Amino acid sequence: MKRPQAAGRRRLGLLAVTMTLAVLAACSAPSPDQSPRPRRWQPRPGTAWQWQLDGRVDAGVDVPVYDIDGFESDAATVRRLHRDGRKVICYVNAGAWESFRPDHGEFPASVRGRANGWEGERWLDIRRLDILRPLMAKRMDLCRERGFDAVEPDLLDAYLNRTGFPLTAAHQLTYNRMIAELAHDRGMSVGLKNDLPQVPQLVRDFDFAVNEECAQYDDCAQLTPFVKAGKAVFHVEYALPVDKFCERTRRLGLSSMRKKLNLGVWRQPC
Repeated sequence: MKRPQAAGRRRLGLLAVTMTLAVLAACSAPSPDQSPRPRRWQPRPGTAWQWQLDGRVDAGVDVPVYDIDGFESDAATVRRLHRDGRKVICYVNAGAWESFRPDHGEFPASVRGRANGWEGERWLDIRRLDILRPLMAKRMDLCRERGFDAVEPDLLDAYLNRTGFPLTAAHQLTYNRMIAELAHDRGMSVGLKNDLPQVPQLVRDFDFAVNEECAQYDDCAQLTPFVKAGKAVFHVEYALPVDKFCERTRRLGLSSMRKKLNLGVWRQPC
């Protein structure tokens, strides 16, 4: 008589466990309104690219990645590149106020510093996260709404320049991580632009790097942490001919090409 009772208790115990697991699975399963976010795009070392910030985007360059201006490139342009199988990076200026952007009036005079050498631009006081975070969030929203896969935030090395503000490396780390977080929160990848001294601290926060002229200044090896992490380094030179840097940067795993300073259509890849 006892054995059937014991077997019954075991069956009841198994039933209780099964029901508990079912309830837990139902609680943990995403609802239709909370479906898992798609995995962010992760460009790999050696990925070829085109960087065009000047003029109407020419979609005829046979590369898998385009980096274009976020304000001047509409959603139709991004869709056209996507139809051709390209990933598209949204260029925005994260480190300077630009008088020619439609949101220029939203930046108070208190955060505008010295001119940075480009017409109509002034360094931003990156210490003022309370002011700059919502403004940069709007720029990230623009990139997301137009369908971009990633963001290239320019001028993430203000602390290395004469900005008119007493900026430190610690200020820059905080600001750069904020920028990365804003992009990631919107499902986009984000690239670290220049700022070579802080690559070791920031390689985990960024999905790729964008660099200008590391060969000319002989510091391309500082980008190795990105390559070792399986993350692309999109690199350009302006003054050096390709035979002076391509062999070296290819060994380092960089995606290199020569461009003109206006960043038009012309490119000379390695």
